[in-house]
Amino acid sequence: MGKESYDLAIVGAGITGTAIARELSQYNLRVVLIEKEADVSFGTTKGNSAIVHAGFDDQPGTLKGKLCREGNALYERLCQEIEVPFKRIGSLVVATRKSDYPILKELLARGRANNVPGLEIWDKETLRKEEPNLTSSAFAALFAPTAGIVSPHELTIALMENARDNGVEVRLETEVVEIRIHGPRPTVHSPWSIVHSPQSTVHSPQSTVHSPQSKFKIQNSKFKIQTSRGMIESKFVVNAAGLYADKISRMVGIGGFKITPAKGEYLLGDKEVGNLVNHVVFPTPTPTSKGIVVVPTVDGNLILGPNEKGLKDKSNLSTTKEGQEEVFRGAQKLVPRVSLRDVITSFAGLRARAGDDFIISAYPEVKGFINVAGIKSPGLSAAPAIAKYVLRILQEEGLSLKKKKEFNPLRKKIIKFSEVSFEERVKLIKRDSDYGLIVCRCEKVSLAEVKEAIRRGARTLDGIKYRVRCGMGRCQGGFCGPRIIMILAKELGISPKEITKKGKDSKVLLSKTKELRRFR
Repeated sequence: MGKESYDLAIVGAGITGTAIARELSQYNLRVVLIEKEADVSFGTTKGNSAIVHAGFDDQPGTLKGKLCREGNALYERLCQEIEVPFKRIGSLVVATRKSDYPILKELLARGRANNVPGLEIWDKETLRKEEPNLTSSAFAALFAPTAGIVSPHELTIALMENARDNGVEVRLETEVVEIRIHGPRPTVHSPWSIVHSPQSTVHSPQSTVHSPQSKFKIQNSKFKIQTSRGMIESKFVVNAAGLYADKISRMVGIGGFKITPAKGEYLLGDKEVGNLVNHVVFPTPTPTSKGIVVVPTVDGNLILGPNEKGLKDKSNLSTTKEGQEEVFRGAQKLVPRVSLRDVITSFAGLRARAGDDFIISAYPEVKGFINVAGIKSPGLSAAPAIAKYVLRILQEEGLSLKKKKEFNPLRKKIIKFSEVSFEERVKLIKRDSDYGLIVCRCEKVSLAEVKEAIRRGARTLDGIKYRVRCGMGRCQGGFCGPRIIMILAKELGISPKEITKKGKDSKVLLSKTKELRRFR
């Protein structure tokens, strides 16, 4: 594949990268969004609590505190424009011991310092009226009316689709392996391992790196990004690579931080218990964690979790008996009616830890390179504001921005057969008979919805799952999974044996039963 040139390349298509891509799609720029996984949202984004935080927990004066509140305020309009469900249901931090009450007062003061609106402390009577299923030991709570819930993967997919419709090129299954900086050769004043070529300075992932205080600059540079699918040239690079942001940063010689993963395990409750709580319910936090939370989802389920465990392996998404028991115990302390009989699955997510605050910065050493790293909680909440913040940095770095006259902020969602009225269902079936064939019984997903998800870019079982919810119900794909494999194979014109769960080495079928019989 030959070299292609862009004004700007974004590395990483999670919630942060896609939000930045959508923000940039408003302008006359050639932008490429690069993602090593088989689909957007397949990294850190897919495994979190789905909470849009109000912003009272973050320290005043931090990027987290500023961007969480600003991002929260942008959610209604954003989700209306790209047709993603968002519910502003409010959150509660619940006190169950006398020692918890001073923490509520501290969070109230912190939230007011962060300009979070509407905060108040509820007494036991109000709390019992609003949340009758809470533990009887709950006697007070900090109420934050601006907190909400959203589907992280659905939001990320919608941001990508709107950005793509407005001209952003999306490259999936494309891993960045090296970045070459083309420009004036720097003068090096230290023994760092930097490899020189006639036209470029190459910083390999294995090179010893320098911190932002290093003594050389590369100005007016161009970036040659070597990927697993060819070379990309770009004037600017935004590094939103999540767990691998430190690796991408080292490729251009920028160090000073290290991403360490923290795993959180979750339990997902059936829709029958989705109304056990009416708000996002937190315990009082510790200095290191917001605690195990009970959260209703926009789709009617109930999320319990997460716990937190530090790891070295950035790919370890395993769940454990001990972790699930810890999550369940923590949830039961808040809502005793929670039962393991109502749990339909468990999953884990990884957070990108790199210090106490977000790292969002340009660097004089390498002009045009922007790090957006260490975006752990409240990263989902802050994402729309992070995108605008990065845009301002890019302008300061010299990116010329001219608004597109033809920019369209609107994106139409896939029609969900289960959500429309009986009369509308009849009309849909008359228009397209595929709406009359239910593929996923648990979530009542029609064949027409699956085909539309494929038309929009789904190529894997999880890609279908995150777009139209096949496999999200009680049976977790036991009924619809084989059907989805065959539909994908037919629509894509490939063998069912080529269909994967999430790309790479995740094939679902190994061979036909008849082929196995030959070896008996």
